[in-house]
Amino acid sequence: MLRCLAFERPDRVPRDLWMLPAARRTQGDAAIDAFRARWPVDVVQCTVGRPRPRRAVGDPYAPGTAIDEWGCRYENLVAGVHGEVKEPILDDYAKLDDVRPPLELLELDEAEITAFCRSTDSFVFASGWARPFERMQFLRGTEALLMDFAEESEELHRLIAIVHGFFREQYERWARMPVDALVMMDDWGSQNSLLMSPATWRRLLKPLYAEYVRIAHEAGKKFFVHSDGHILELYPDLIEIGVDAVNSQLFCMDLEEVARRCRGRITLWGEIDRQRLLPHGTAEEVRDAVRWVHSLFWRDGGCIGQFSFEGETRMENAEAVFAEWERLGPTPG
Repeated sequence: MLRCLAFERPDRVPRDLWMLPAARRTQGDAAIDAFRARWPVDVVQCTVGRPRPRRAVGDPYAPGTAIDEWGCRYENLVAGVHGEVKEPILDDYAKLDDVRPPLELLELDEAEITAFCRSTDSFVFASGWARPFERMQFLRGTEALLMDFAEESEELHRLIAIVHGFFREQYERWARMPVDALVMMDDWGSQNSLLMSPATWRRLLKPLYAEYVRIAHEAGKKFFVHSDGHILELYPDLIEIGVDAVNSQLFCMDLEEVARRCRGRITLWGEIDRQRLLPHGTAEEVRDAVRWVHSLFWRDGGCIGQFSFEGETRMENAEAVFAEWERLGPTPG
């Protein structure tokens, strides 16, 4: 993984897999376990050393109601996918003083985390991914938050300070642990465009992300970012602040333009089209897509063979993704 991130021709393309609970419901445990055994991944999440959040109740992937670590309530109608917040707890900024970050999650067990990291040869992600834009949506509601971003009220800046302050401290704590990378996720795009202007993103959100990257790099860690949607205009900013790898919906965008902006400058941490190809395409179409990504981005590194295995993903297409990355190998681009 480190050689891939540094464009130093790794022995093979690293693998990573995101598995939604819905995949096990449609494929069955035996099929999923066999797939994982055939294609072991090179990334593990540190799942120990972090206390259980006090306010969390229920499973957001199960039908019904669940409450997360910040007290946000999710309603879910479909098993295996994540529920949505229907009634944000910060529907009025008069309630801002009642917003309480889950400070208990900052109390890490260093001995337990160290033992976990020493027990594996895999590349280890820290737990506790920051998601400041999404967290503010969960607290405030998406429509209200986007209006706040347009108006930039004093209350919005107070909310940003609360959310960012928690995630910044969380990263400071994890940066002292022997993990390999800190990771964050925030969805900035719709299917065809950003959810806000690039200028607004750069003014209100980019400084937060830059600080997270700085914390990681000063501690000798890598920094990985995930964002769904059409984020073409933001790749240069991610490169500028030093993000090491980005996971994004490449097939929502002009792939050749993404390559023009990113090739050799940042590692593409997946993915392969999960909206059309993986659930509805043929295995040959999937192999073609992997070859296309490889030809555009692989430069003695710069690609991680990642994809998301979801409820509608066809097993033969999942096999095709990893098999084609394995076949292509570390051939120079």
